[in-house]
Amino acid sequence: MDQSSSTPPPAWLPPGAPAPAAPTQPAPFGEPERPWWRRVGGWLAAAGVLLLKFGKIALLALPKLKVLTTSGSMLVSVAAYSLIWGWKFALGFVILLFVHEMGHVIQLRREGVEASAPLFIPFLGALVWAKSLGGNALAEARVGLAGPVLGSIGAALCIPIADATGNEMFRALAFTGFFLNLFNLLPVVPLDGGRAMAAMSPWLWFVGFFGIVVAVFIYPNPIIILIAIFAGLETYRRYKALRSGDDAVKAYYKVRPRDRLLVAGVYLGLIALLVWGMDATHVARDFSNV
Repeated sequence: MDQSSSTPPPAWLPPGAPAPAAPTQPAPFGEPERPWWRRVGGWLAAAGVLLLKFGKIALLALPKLKVLTTSGSMLVSVAAYSLIWGWKFALGFVILLFVHEMGHVIQLRREGVEASAPLFIPFLGALVWAKSLGGNALAEARVGLAGPVLGSIGAALCIPIADATGNEMFRALAFTGFFLNLFNLLPVVPLDGGRAMAAMSPWLWFVGFFGIVVAVFIYPNPIIILIAIFAGLETYRRYKALRSGDDAVKAYYKVRPRDRLLVAGVYLGLIALLVWGMDATHVARDFSNV
């Protein structure tokens, strides 16, 4: 016998009246989820409101970002060097790097060139951004030598601190600072010694580049390899510019003999003082009991 699937109307309804609709059952997992584009659109709208609201604050804070970049990169470098030397020596080393780079910054600004604050790169040192190094090779030499001059003074100040406190860490910092500035005087671009060679004798760049290539094979390490790569590219670029015979290039490298001798005197004098400083602050270590 066929059975109807329909449900008879309740007894209280009059004959022929339609049955009331069955009550809607709530969804077992709540309301159906909105399409993804509507959800994303809501978040985007909220983000837009926040950007409009705080945009002026962000613009006012932009001048402080350079300071944050310098201080932040300094902290990262201190943390990185701390893994090797401990935080005290790492802090002193980064301060010496800062003093060295500020020599470049001060001289660039004296040359009328806008320069950024130093940016620190762990295990690679620090750098300063500038649109140029001055209007000629003599100005470039002054900018290049200003870093080692101020950096050497900063390293030398560690010696009286070591004598006054008896803490040999400061003597080790002085030795490290002297070595750092001496290394930067290698006659190859983009190191500081290469900047000095621009005013003394640009052709000595090839001697410096040859020395860096030899160092790559004798003491291979990532820093020396990177310097060799940059030195090769920069030396080739400058060689092509010099060989072009362009009048502007000739004018850039035209330096009076008196100024050339002055740059050479500062350059060679710095090398002599730094070698003497390294010898005076070198502490022999006895590994027999290690």
